[in-house]
Amino acid sequence: MSSIFTTPLAPHLLGKRPFPSRSATEGFGSDRMSSRKRKASEDDVDDRMSASPTASPSVTGRQLFPASRSTKRSRTVVAAGRPLDLPRLLETLSPDEMRNLLQNICHQNPAIAHEVVTMAPRPSVDSTLSVLQKYETTFKDSFPFGNRPSSDYTYNRVRQPMLQLIEALKDFTPHFLPPNEPQPTLSLQYLDAVTQIIHRLPTWDTFQHNHAKFEAYDELAQAWALAIRESAKRGGGFHLQYAGWDQKLLKHNEESGGRLQDAVSELRANVTYLGGATAAAAPPSNLDERAAIRQQILSGTYGPDLSVGVGRW
Repeated sequence: MSSIFTTPLAPHLLGKRPFPSRSATEGFGSDRMSSRKRKASEDDVDDRMSASPTASPSVTGRQLFPASRSTKRSRTVVAAGRPLDLPRLLETLSPDEMRNLLQNICHQNPAIAHEVVTMAPRPSVDSTLSVLQKYETTFKDSFPFGNRPSSDYTYNRVRQPMLQLIEALKDFTPHFLPPNEPQPTLSLQYLDAVTQIIHRLPTWDTFQHNHAKFEAYDELAQAWALAIRESAKRGGGFHLQYAGWDQKLLKHNEESGGRLQDAVSELRANVTYLGGATAAAAPPSNLDERAAIRQQILSGTYGPDLSVGVGRW
């Protein structure tokens, strides 16, 4: 009987049944939980990737394209130097560099020079005066400090920029004269401005140093005469009086010391009247002429050598 049935444990041996230690139980449980969490997270990721088409690109790339690092990169263009195109090159040039370049090209190719002169915009009075103003500014800046403005020492210091100013003025003047300039008003405007420039030049102590200034006055006198002659053809010279050019010329002549007398003579020859106190009265009418002749006959002064009925200056 004892061989068939197992003898039950004694009651005092029940408290000594071996149990696993707490640390062993905790380690075993944590390993099982960690493996379950990893498996669950991996399953969730797989489920999200399969269910959502908008998965993260980084995750998608790692999961779906593990071999993307071996993909060929696009070839880059190799940098190489080359000259600038003409429009970009011209943008980098200063006005002086552009001017020198154009002058050299025109000097080497006369046909291009003619084409440039033909196609270039016509210079205006304002643009030309701005160029002359730069020459005048350079002339004024060259004056030395502490010296008399009209002395020989000052003349030697400023002679070169002064001559450059006068030469530029002489070169520009024919452009604004008829027949090249068809509008007499523009001619007179230019001449009025450049005559003031010559007025501002010093009168030097040494008489010979004033030769360039006096020569400029002579040329301006001829230019004024030509412009007045052309303007007198239109409307009998009324424009000269209406705009006050007659008075301006008389004032210029006075300030120049009478060196514009040729222009004043041309004004008197082409205009039958002048407004203001400096001019003579208008020619008398027919009744006035008859009265004057009668008075001369009565007084005995009438004769062929006397000019009757002609206004005098």
